[in-house]
Amino acid sequence: MNILITGGAGYIGTELTYELEKNPQVKRIIIYDNLSRGNINLFIGNHKLSNKIKFIQGDILDTRLLKQTLKGIDVVYHLAAKVTTPFADQNAHFFEQVNHWGTAEMVYAVEESEVKKFIYISSASVYGASSDEVDEKSAANPKTFYGISKLRGEEHVNRLLAKNIETYIIRCGNIYGYSKSMRLDSVINKFMFDANFKNRITINGNGEQYRSFIHIDKTANILANLIFSTLKEGKYDLVEDNLTINHIADAFKTIYPDLEMLFINQQIKMRELKVKPNTQLNALTNIPTRTLLEVLSVFKNKFSF
Repeated sequence: MNILITGGAGYIGTELTYELEKNPQVKRIIIYDNLSRGNINLFIGNHKLSNKIKFIQGDILDTRLLKQTLKGIDVVYHLAAKVTTPFADQNAHFFEQVNHWGTAEMVYAVEESEVKKFIYISSASVYGASSDEVDEKSAANPKTFYGISKLRGEEHVNRLLAKNIETYIIRCGNIYGYSKSMRLDSVINKFMFDANFKNRITINGNGEQYRSFIHIDKTANILANLIFSTLKEGKYDLVEDNLTINHIADAFKTIYPDLEMLFINQQIKMRELKVKPNTQLNALTNIPTRTLLEVLSVFKNKFSF
């Protein structure tokens, strides 16, 4: 099996590459990334990748290069995106170009290829905000440029569902946890960095807002196992827990007893989103369930000082 991972040098892409590389059924993995975030951590360090891995530096809007790269590919993971935290709302043009039209170019290229499976990594932010738990049957109502662009990307991917290409749209919650390519703008990762090096975390609003979360290890593990599963094609929410910011802060306080907490606009209840975990999708992981405190304790020990 030959696999293409767009955005393969990023947070999810790095861990997904490691997961897929271990599978003997995978013969070749092409990492397609423009390295726009300056993240080259996948390419350095003590983890030596095998010769089944190939890297192509290219832009998701480069249709010609995409079509060339897709030759001989069986499975595509489309991770390439302009990514931000779920409730951020800035740089509309970049979101539209990369997440919307970049996905459109990807779909056009796949339609003319021999690809058999297509996995699009979307976001739970397409639901917008809700105090009630949402799931795949809930109406999409994005509130940010990021969420809007991911939903528009989904609309292009929906065309593949009508063709003879097995297609999955995976709406991820907030991804957190250690990776050599991790992002530090998501709430738990940012809290971990600030707690460890500044001994202070900042909470916006009263902290009672819910967010949906999934650990990076489970994200990569589930995505890697998905293409070998019998799961029916369609849309799935990839979420493990729904937690309030205060609950997360309390867990940090346990492992950093002297931690300071700074509240900004504490009188305000911020927008929130609770997403129902999909039991079918979560059943694909072979990683044991761990408490937030257990995960954070392991995470803490990954820092060099």
